[in-house]
Amino acid sequence: MVIKTKKNVTCFALLMYNFVMNSIELLAPAKNKECAFAAINAGADAVYIGAESFGARKKAGNSLEDLREIINYAHKFLVKIYITVNTLIFDSELSSVEQLIWDLYDIGADAVIFQDFSVLNMKLPPIALHASTQCNNDTLDKIKFLKDCNVQRVVLPREFSIDEIRNVTQNIDIETEVFVHGALCVSYSGQCYFSNYIGGRSANRGECAQPCRKQYSVVDEAGNEVIKKGYLLSMKDNNLSAHLKELLEAGVTSLKIEGRLKDADYVKNIVAFYRRELDKISNMTSLGMVMADFSPNPEKTFNRGYTDFFFDGKRKIFINAQTPKFAGEKVGKVVAIKGNAIKTDSALQFCAGDKIAYFDKEGELTGTTVMLVDKNILTLRNIGSLKIGSEIYRNYDAIFAKTIEKAEFIRKIPLDIFVNNEKIVFKTYKNYSVEYTFTDKQSAKNIEKAQDTIEKQLSKLGDTEFFARKTRVAKDFNLFFPVSALNKIRRSLVIQLQNVCVMNYPFQRRDMNFKLPQYPVKRIDYTYNITNESAKRFYEKNGCDVLEYAPEHTKKEHLVLMKTKHCLRDYAGICLKNCKDKRRLFLVDERGTEYRLQFDCKNCIMHIEV
Repeated sequence: MVIKTKKNVTCFALLMYNFVMNSIELLAPAKNKECAFAAINAGADAVYIGAESFGARKKAGNSLEDLREIINYAHKFLVKIYITVNTLIFDSELSSVEQLIWDLYDIGADAVIFQDFSVLNMKLPPIALHASTQCNNDTLDKIKFLKDCNVQRVVLPREFSIDEIRNVTQNIDIETEVFVHGALCVSYSGQCYFSNYIGGRSANRGECAQPCRKQYSVVDEAGNEVIKKGYLLSMKDNNLSAHLKELLEAGVTSLKIEGRLKDADYVKNIVAFYRRELDKISNMTSLGMVMADFSPNPEKTFNRGYTDFFFDGKRKIFINAQTPKFAGEKVGKVVAIKGNAIKTDSALQFCAGDKIAYFDKEGELTGTTVMLVDKNILTLRNIGSLKIGSEIYRNYDAIFAKTIEKAEFIRKIPLDIFVNNEKIVFKTYKNYSVEYTFTDKQSAKNIEKAQDTIEKQLSKLGDTEFFARKTRVAKDFNLFFPVSALNKIRRSLVIQLQNVCVMNYPFQRRDMNFKLPQYPVKRIDYTYNITNESAKRFYEKNGCDVLEYAPEHTKKEHLVLMKTKHCLRDYAGICLKNCKDKRRLFLVDERGTEYRLQFDCKNCIMHIEV
């Protein structure tokens, strides 16, 4: 038996390769190995995940062993794995971070996502670097600087409109990543010091306590209430699914789903949804066919209501002031109550195990579980403060939850099989093929049966990552092989093809030779988040005067806690562009602490200050 490997160009392989290399990327989050495998099988083109430390989500760390397993599985489908190393780094941690990046390179990670500019000062392997949105990549000059440092990709601010996104893609030859779904930070990323200020838990160190999900009111300088107490900084969730074609046409490289703390069911549902929506407009699928007995629905997954944020450059209501929790789908009203049973006017079908939510007499979202169902009469675990006329929501659909839990997602790579009287050829993506050349030939007594047998046996690819897209046996094929021999040949060819794909995986590597450019900003204050001497030296080498360290390094009494596109003046209907109400406003938390509100009307940005 002789097995050869070579690269052949076929129409099928070339089409698949061009799509993989040139199409828009669907980037999924993963908390752990289970979520990563779920994302890959549901159709993600890339996955971002944290290592054991320095990953901006302290509760979502993964061992090198688990990451290696994820990478090996992902690379079968040309799915890329990006590792988050995007926290601010203290001096005592610099050597550990550098070693971590070397370890990630050694296990085959595709890129490292960073925030701290000390990373650009380290002696690193040629692994690709992606500048996190925490870097505050908000101007062309900053992005051009990163490009000149051979950073392969920038994650653009969530606040960017489509025009601002286009301005980047049309003017700088660098990969761009845009958030399309998931939780929204009310502050510009990397520019929120609220959590660190009130409790020492830094968002830039992966420890955010989410003060934006707390209740606040707004008062004027005389103490008059301007906006009553509510969740005034709690953003709705991002959903740009209606704008995918615009992003595709704008030349965006990657569409990013937020959610590194979410579970596998969230990942399955949202990745499958965006995979489906992308395939509708691109008329192509991700590498490998995704087979699933499941229809995704983002309305069923945790969200605080959806917004497209500032995508069109227009102001709208960005927040959900009622609750930072998941209310779910509005299903109707209570029309009668008897004991723990309610009658609803809903036309929806309920089942035992569903969870019902409602706003109680204090205006807080609360809920209960459906125990029994008789048409539109629901017996609840407890009646709580429900009354006739109460609006009810379903925030847990038991049938949908069971469906997604049991849903089977299978990802398979198309394989073309060709057979003639000389050899068997297995061909797959990226123009790769392997061959088995016949040496000992035995003529078949029943040619039709021999052709049918070899086609049937070679197509049995079982639990491998391949499926037989096309099996073509030459019309003049007339050789006999025992079924056991054909099975052995098939297994050998699959192993050889797997090895070819692994050995030739298209890693993107960073060119380490470049002339250090000048940073576009010359005076560096605390908002540049310097927490170590290496980052300080990096800026200084680039012609900057470093005035101060980040608040995580040196405590500051007076600072901008947050800058945000969400404007409470506009929310209150007293935008300075439309009225003459120039009262000074203050944000007040539940303890009575006041924070100054300042308004940069030229740039439509609000500052929360102390």
